[in-house]
Amino acid sequence: MVLALAACQAPAPREPPKPATAPSKPGAYYKDDGPGENPPANLASIPDAVPRLEPLHRFANRPYSVFGVNYVPATSLAPYRERGIASWYGRKFHNQKTAIGETYDMYAMTAAHPTLPLPSYARVTSLATGKSVVVRVNDRGPFHPGRVIDLSYAAADRIGIAQRGSGEVEVESVLPADAPLPVAVTLPPVAVAEAAATAPLPVAAETGGYVVQLGAFANNANAQNFVSSVANQTSGLGVEAKVRQSDGWFRVFVGPYSTREDAARSAERLRAALGLDGVVRAQ
Repeated sequence: MVLALAACQAPAPREPPKPATAPSKPGAYYKDDGPGENPPANLASIPDAVPRLEPLHRFANRPYSVFGVNYVPATSLAPYRERGIASWYGRKFHNQKTAIGETYDMYAMTAAHPTLPLPSYARVTSLATGKSVVVRVNDRGPFHPGRVIDLSYAAADRIGIAQRGSGEVEVESVLPADAPLPVAVTLPPVAVAEAAATAPLPVAAETGGYVVQLGAFANNANAQNFVSSVANQTSGLGVEAKVRQSDGWFRVFVGPYSTREDAARSAERLRAALGLDGVVRAQ
C-alpha cells in the first residue's frame, strides 16, 4: 500500500487508516480499496506514459524514513533494473496528492517507487504474462517488505495483475531519448544548459585494459543522453564517460586503465564523490 507524501517539504509520509479487514490472500487489495465502481470504458486503450525531459522535484528526492526504514532516493536519472513484487493502489488514494503534489489518478499510467527519482519513467513487465507498460513514477511507496513498485489500477490492469492484487515484475528505468538528461538536482541550472548544448559523442572503439562501466543501454541515443547528464560531474574528477557497443548493448564507461586496481580506484572515486555505481570490466 502506498503512502502519499507531502509535496511542499521533504517526504514525510502519513499512514492511512488501518483497514478493518485484512486481505484474503497476499497481494490482494483491501476491501475498502480496490477498483472504482465505474472504470472508464476505454481502460484497455489508455496509452503508456511517454517519457520526456522533466526537472526533478525539489523536495521529493530527499532522504526519508518510513516505519523505521531509511530510504535514500536517487537525485539524477540513471539506468536502473530490479525484479520483485508489484502491487497497485486504487480508490482509497484516488484524487489524493502524490509525493510531488500532483493529484493521483488511478486510471492514468503512473506508479510509486521508494527510491527512483521523481518524476521519472519506468517500464514494468509482468514475468507471468510478458506484458509491459511504461509508467510515470510520481509517488513514493510501496513500503511493504518484498514489494518493489506500486502501480496505478490502469497500469496493473494492462499487465494482468489487477485481479490478483500483485505479481512478479521487472522494473527498468526509461530515459528520455529525445533530450539530454538533467544532472543531479544539486547542480546549478547552467550545468543543465551546458549539457543540452553538448553534441552527441561518437561510439568509442578503443579496446584493451580495464574500464569502469556506468551503464548499459539498448540504444545509442539513451547512452549518449546519459553521457551528457554526467559530463559536468565526471569532468571534475578528471575522467570522461564514453560509449562503446558490445554484445548488442551500448555501454557507458570511463577508462581504460592498465590494471584492474587502477580501475577499481577510479570506481571508488566515482562512487564516493558522485554516487555513481560503476562495475570494473576487462575490455
